[in-house]
Amino acid sequence: MASDLRTTYDNVCTHARETAVLNSIESLLSWDEQVLLPAEGAEYRAEQARLMAGLGHARETDLHYGAALGELAASSWAADRQSDSGATIYHLKRRYDKRTRLPQRLVEALAEATVLAQQTWQRARKQNDFAMFAPHLDQVLRLKREEAQALCTGGPLYDALLDDYEPLAKSAEVGRVLADLRAELVPLVAQIAEARQRPDERVLAGSFAVAAQEALGRKAAATIGFDFQRGRLDVSAHPFCSTVGPRDCRLTTRYREHDFGDAFFSTLHETGHGLYEQGLPAEHYGLPLGEAVSLGIHESQSRMWENLVGRGLPFWEFFYPQLQAAFPAFRETPLDAFYGAANRVQPSLIRTESDEATYNLHICVRFELEQALLVDELRVGDLPGAWQERYRDVVGAVSTTDADGVLQDVHWAAGLLGYFPTYTLGNLYAAQFFEQAIADLGDLPALLRRGETGGLLGWLRDKIHRHGKRYSAAELVQRVTGRPLSHAALMNHLRSKLGPLYGF
Repeated sequence: MASDLRTTYDNVCTHARETAVLNSIESLLSWDEQVLLPAEGAEYRAEQARLMAGLGHARETDLHYGAALGELAASSWAADRQSDSGATIYHLKRRYDKRTRLPQRLVEALAEATVLAQQTWQRARKQNDFAMFAPHLDQVLRLKREEAQALCTGGPLYDALLDDYEPLAKSAEVGRVLADLRAELVPLVAQIAEARQRPDERVLAGSFAVAAQEALGRKAAATIGFDFQRGRLDVSAHPFCSTVGPRDCRLTTRYREHDFGDAFFSTLHETGHGLYEQGLPAEHYGLPLGEAVSLGIHESQSRMWENLVGRGLPFWEFFYPQLQAAFPAFRETPLDAFYGAANRVQPSLIRTESDEATYNLHICVRFELEQALLVDELRVGDLPGAWQERYRDVVGAVSTTDADGVLQDVHWAAGLLGYFPTYTLGNLYAAQFFEQAIADLGDLPALLRRGETGGLLGWLRDKIHRHGKRYSAAELVQRVTGRPLSHAALMNHLRSKLGPLYGF
């Protein structure tokens, strides 16, 4: 009997790994679509995506595969959910049960619709024309609503989609977390707005050659540990990180000649994602133990390297001379002035350009709007107006164009409803993990001042990356930090950093 179960388990793992190969081809098509695809290639790429999604879905819902998973789930091999076999069986069975609730027709239609929607979004954003994009968004929403209805087993429809990105999370709990954080963020932002002492944000403005920005970004990514023998950095309309295989991780960024910070910090952000992907056990690729816990945990890695390290003074005490060498305009700028500008707080229109203090207010807006869109309480045609209203009330900034407003993110075009809350969860996880890393590593700031980022990366590899999905996000946070997730660490970080910069 034991040998039979071993054979069944091995067969299940083989099937999952082969499905991962198929899905990796789909990932490569998606990467190519956003980086290299010519404008006229969108329709055929949509057909390719439709076919690949259907093939992948057929494998993931194979009846013999499901029967084998059911047998394993009822056996001693699944008794300990944190063991290798237990974690593998639990997550593969959970994924199978979800996928079998989705008709292949819907999976294929979504794959096709989101390719066309993303290509249209790019054109609509460039032309500042929401009306061009609206029919595609309406179709994507209709399909995502159908998906949520198929997946929902009780509770809000939104929970069914949120679960794809933050397994086991509920919108009510996420809403409470956002509300608690917002209650402390708003007074902090107001206090900063009234402060007389302010960093000079003009320090980051100027003329910065794209080639020099790219070279410096690559140097920074390598400095914090990204392996370019197993990855690459390219350009896309919206920065992202995509893994095509166990040794093929792809980052993208975007460059603005008159804004140094946009590309540099975006590159650090995506590098953080890439470090997580490169730290997952390659021998488990295609299986849950070779996958990230959740997108919230994934985001904690990117936000940690972007903000807690990359906007921290210790990092720049090491890296600032390299910036000055790349851009002579900074040679007359004191480090303190640069550091202040990199951490200025100012309500802004663009989420990806926002500061640490106001960033999560951008997420609050999207969280509210996409829930309303999903249940048809908010119509697509009314979205630009609702966006402006919520930005005025929550963020304190009002967009005058669609490009700087409702068209600034690619997520809804890509069908990623339920994704946005993971950004704020990532900020909370990042601050709590970083606080623990300082306690465990001793004088982490001193290491960063010397450019020794390996200590922190090694800590993350040991505490987070190597475990894959062995633990849930809640279990991992408790295991690593000894306490459940809280907004306290993030607020402590913001107050301790911003207080001296704004004179309070």
